[in-house]
Amino acid sequence: MTTPRLRPLLDRMGTYKPGRRPAAGQDLSRLASNETPFPLLPQVVAAVSAALADSNRYPDPAAVRLTEALAAKHGVDVGRIAVGCGSVQLVQELVEISCDAGDEVLFGWRSFEAYPTLTTIAGAVPVEVPLRDAHLDLPAMAAAVTERTRLVLLCSPNNPTGPALAESDVKAFLEAVPRHVLVVLDEAYHEFVDDPLAVDGTRLQASYPNLLVLRTFSKAYGLAGLRVGYAIAGSPEVAGALRQVHLPFAVSVAAQAAALASLDAAPQLLAQVAEVVAEREPLRQRLREIGWDVPESQGNFVWLPAGADSDRVAQVFEDHGVLVRCFSGDGLRITVARPADSERVLVAARAAVQPTVTAPVASS
Repeated sequence: MTTPRLRPLLDRMGTYKPGRRPAAGQDLSRLASNETPFPLLPQVVAAVSAALADSNRYPDPAAVRLTEALAAKHGVDVGRIAVGCGSVQLVQELVEISCDAGDEVLFGWRSFEAYPTLTTIAGAVPVEVPLRDAHLDLPAMAAAVTERTRLVLLCSPNNPTGPALAESDVKAFLEAVPRHVLVVLDEAYHEFVDDPLAVDGTRLQASYPNLLVLRTFSKAYGLAGLRVGYAIAGSPEVAGALRQVHLPFAVSVAAQAAALASLDAAPQLLAQVAEVVAEREPLRQRLREIGWDVPESQGNFVWLPAGADSDRVAQVFEDHGVLVRCFSGDGLRITVARPADSERVLVAARAAVQPTVTAPVASS
């Protein structure tokens, strides 16, 4: 039977694998997708409900009100802001505006799982630079830049391993990279960072106009299901190019309303972030006491480097009522949530280093 001819690259390209969701009635801690454990604030729900009444109309394709609010928040010209359907859409568009077929996109690995897929779809070449002790190896990444490099993706804090880049190290990297190369600092977890030496890309853009910063409403602002991200470009030309290739109406009426309401409610949301941050280091230390070599994390997650044993360990966690994100052959990423979730994590982590122990089955 004759089938439509599709692109050959699909045969060698992976697909994004989301964290598993509980089945109906399962009592599981949902710690696979780095979602906030807190429900939407009432005022955000009200804003979304009001916006839905106008959903027979297309959303503002330029997200003007949200763009203006973000420009005011960061003290930049509106021409340097581009809003997208989650920061992952903006990553795709960044590859599209910077790369022709055969051009190179450079990133550390392991890092955000979508980077190699989005690069390959665009016909560009992904260049993966191995991590060093769970950290992005910036000197090695700088050495890997070639004449074909058009885009560099730096994830800080790095997803899924957790460490954040130091601002001094990023400055040294930017000095080493040609100014025509677009460098993207993916700061999806920026609000969870409490290390004073960690990078804040917006502080560097005056000196490095080839630097673009990505932020999202999915994590700290709790809008993972509504899909809003944004770019702060070092130059208006780059932001303009993003808007040029942007899929029209990609950010819904409800999403724009939710993001605006969340900006107004930032103090309440950042107080929730502080609760997660307060839970993070004690959980990491207790996991280390059990025997897991957990690196420092500046995100809302911790990393268990289980290597070839990752699939078995992930199953132990699920058997103990905890859904985690398994990266086969590398490790497990576990979202930091509420204290009760942390206690479940610790019980599972103890069982995972004692494979002869029979684990209880999660109730369903």
